[in-house]
Amino acid sequence: MSTTRSRGTRLGALAAVAVMALSACGGGSIEEETKANEEQAAAAGGECGDLNMAVNPWVGYQASAYVVGTVAEQELGCTVNYKDLKEDVSWQGFGTGEVDVVIEDWGHPDLEKKFFADSGDGTAEDFGPQGNVGIIGWFVPPWLAEEHPDILDYENLNKYASEFATSESGGKGQFLGADPSYVQFDEAIVSNLDLDFKVVFSGSEAASIEAFRKAEENKEWVIGYWYEPQYFNAEVAMQRVALPEYTDGCQDDPQKVACDYPETELKKIVGTDWAASDSTAVDLVENFTWTNEDQNVVAGYIAADGMSPADAAAKWIADNPDKVEAWMS
Repeated sequence: MSTTRSRGTRLGALAAVAVMALSACGGGSIEEETKANEEQAAAAGGECGDLNMAVNPWVGYQASAYVVGTVAEQELGCTVNYKDLKEDVSWQGFGTGEVDVVIEDWGHPDLEKKFFADSGDGTAEDFGPQGNVGIIGWFVPPWLAEEHPDILDYENLNKYASEFATSESGGKGQFLGADPSYVQFDEAIVSNLDLDFKVVFSGSEAASIEAFRKAEENKEWVIGYWYEPQYFNAEVAMQRVALPEYTDGCQDDPQKVACDYPETELKKIVGTDWAASDSTAVDLVENFTWTNEDQNVVAGYIAADGMSPADAAAKWIADNPDKVEAWMS
């Protein structure tokens, strides 16, 4: 991450903006507050301009993106452009300026090699952890783990393979993949562990949630790719199947993976040119950090309560002024 940028003036301006916004909570319109914040930032010698935020296809990412974007709009006067993109496509946008920020990266050494300065074209850089810890794995619904506890060890999966068979799995047990653009090695794991399963992709997070919810309600046999942070886990306490323990290097060759997924410190990835700019949003993004619990609250507002991403973000921001102020200082 770049550490040579001069931050003093900009950070002072952001702190002043945060105090102004918090003190204004008792009165005045959002438009008035935004105009005042823009004037404050301009007086300190910086403006935000456009902020191009990639939005990758899962609700937790959406929660992170809209919280940061809403703070940028309300406190810094940014024009935020949310762009619904797959992960690899998002990174391609750094070089063209079409994407400034990927706010939640789950680990892409292949993309880092292509776009980071030490080995690639230098159009992207690591902007540090964003606070969430990602846990990917194989999961089954709670009823299944309770009735067949040995299923939580991968060595016993073949014994139950026929129970998981569907019309799409060709006589093998079905393993429910998610969106195929996600970080996943499930087909290699199935093959290299000699499991009698076929990966069938659900196509989206929402489709996987519906399948897991239905499986728990109706006691259906489903095993699939799942993860944390994820608001749905508060509704259905999905149970993780133990795969061979992750060790450093066991996923280096995607075709030979035969181990579990690691816990991953999620990161922010940004465009190098944007990071070196004088946009007042640069420090906001660099300072942004929150917890799995924070994200799950906002994701729940969106997916479970039916709020728009913007309204969900605004609610969380209003309820957590101290956390927001910390990003602005």
